[in-house]
Amino acid sequence: MKVLANDGISKAGEQALKNAGIEILDNRVAQDHVINFINENKVDVLLVRSATKVRQDLIDACPGLKIIGRGGIGMDNIDVEYAIEKGLHVINTPTASSKSVAELVFGHFFSLARFLHESNRLMPLEGETHFDAMKKSFSKACELSGKTLGVIGFGSIGQEVVKMGISLGMKVIVLTRKPKTKMLNLEFFDGQTVNFEITSTNDMDAFLKEADFISINTPKTNEYIIDTPQFEKMKDGVYIVNTARGGVMNEVALIDFIESGKVAGAALDVFEKEPNPEVLLLMNPALSLSPHVGGNTVDAQEKIGVELAEQIIKIKETIQ
Repeated sequence: MKVLANDGISKAGEQALKNAGIEILDNRVAQDHVINFINENKVDVLLVRSATKVRQDLIDACPGLKIIGRGGIGMDNIDVEYAIEKGLHVINTPTASSKSVAELVFGHFFSLARFLHESNRLMPLEGETHFDAMKKSFSKACELSGKTLGVIGFGSIGQEVVKMGISLGMKVIVLTRKPKTKMLNLEFFDGQTVNFEITSTNDMDAFLKEADFISINTPKTNEYIIDTPQFEKMKDGVYIVNTARGGVMNEVALIDFIESGKVAGAALDVFEKEPNPEVLLLMNPALSLSPHVGGNTVDAQEKIGVELAEQIIKIKETIQ
């Protein structure tokens, strides 16, 4: 069996595949040449992340392909249903990067609450000449502890965000399409564990009125979850972080509500026009920005590679 890890795979995942007698091709093939490469090299497994697209034309043109794997959660760059209809196995790693994404959420929350995103830009330029003025302008920071954290989405990432919020002493509320109850387990360094039963709500109006900090952790949507009507119902001075997908929040409306003061600050790791975000977003001092790196930690990539390898090895045993 041959595996093309076109968007890369961790060393641990690569070694696990090799130990199972599976050949790994770590070539980086341009999208226009993927079909020819797969057929010429008799590739059985195509592994991707977000860069390589696996659409119907590729699936139809590569009859020897047996498995398509996505390193991560979202599958919007793969025509999953069509692939399954054609008899292919489609795998992903829905929980491997959850902690990494959740930590980025709070990295942005802390940055916004303490003006770190702005002071890091200004200190090299004005720290020597306007130190006292900046100190004064950044004095209206706030703590996260004791505030209300609103989490939109209750999947694996949403659950990790909830657990981190609880550990910081935040009150937590969760919004889902239908109310759900989940038991979350917080584990500590000395072996102690604490269980929290969390029930989500589907009352968006009540959710928006109560949340001081909002984290969006949903799959890709066909329409905005957060648009002008939702911004209008939020608390004054709310903070928002989107690490989900571009297009779940109206970025133009976001800028308007930042300028009006309704939104104190926001963070975007994903963008509607990715990989070419609007300049107005990139230049806005109230925004904390990162280039879609939610799951991009060494730790997450190790887990992703190993989980993909384990699934491939298991499938290999069933099809041979």
